[in-house]
Amino acid sequence: MNNTELTEILRDINLSKKEFSNLIDISFDTVNNWNDEGKLIPTGVQSWLYNFVKAKSYEEVKDVVLEIEGIK
Repeated sequence: MNNTELTEILRDINLSKKEFSNLIDISFDTVNNWNDEGKLIPTGVQSWLYNFVKAKSYEEVKDVVLEIEGIK
């Protein structure tokens, strides 16, 4: 994953780099340094983002079901 892909994914899921750094508990400076040439984005970031998106979509579906059922 390169910086452009990371930026696009974060934009698509409506997260800033600051919010992302807080969620994964790493410094904002580290995330920003991934912009530098030659700085590789750790491989676990892509899988974390994939799982975050998946969990977020499941939460949205759950909320709709609970609303339809009158539970929420």
